[in-house]
Amino acid sequence: MSRIGKLPVNLPAGVSAELLAGNVVKVKGPHGEMSQKVDPDITVTIEDNTITFTRPTDEPRHRSMHGLYRSLVNNIVVGVSEQFTIRQELVGVGYRVSLQGKLLVFSLGYSHEIHLLLPDEVSAEVPEIRKGETPKLILRSCDKQLVGQVAAKIRSFRKPEPYKGKGIKFIGEQLRRKAGKTAAAK
Repeated sequence: MSRIGKLPVNLPAGVSAELLAGNVVKVKGPHGEMSQKVDPDITVTIEDNTITFTRPTDEPRHRSMHGLYRSLVNNIVVGVSEQFTIRQELVGVGYRVSLQGKLLVFSLGYSHEIHLLLPDEVSAEVPEIRKGETPKLILRSCDKQLVGQVAAKIRSFRKPEPYKGKGIKFIGEQLRRKAGKTAAAK
């Protein structure tokens, strides 16, 4: 049996789930509501604030879907109860970000500013910069996949380079640094 798939999904306080027609699991919580369609072969049961998933056979297809849908529904439960947060920092002289409603405006050393309109499900926060600190950006959403995709798009505007580490990086990320050129010995 799948180690992930056989684990029940526990619903925290303030979160409710219901099984709709078509094997759709709908979860409501303090930060919103989301739903996930589950393959018809996987059986979903909701009772006593737990959601359990069972598969009909041990075929590779059923085994893979068993763990997949359990993980997807668990991510929805965590998202609507706590929200997912991604923190990024802009390392580089003159690198800035500002938030204007749902529009992020980046100044990343190019000849132009980069504008990114955030999806409605994602909220952003730009903390005030203190002297000697790098600008930071905090993204929050119930949808783990969407907030990760937005963070990856932002990172792609200026990936960290390996020599000085300048660029947009995730807070806590370890970068592989390279040694620069050395003067030729005479």
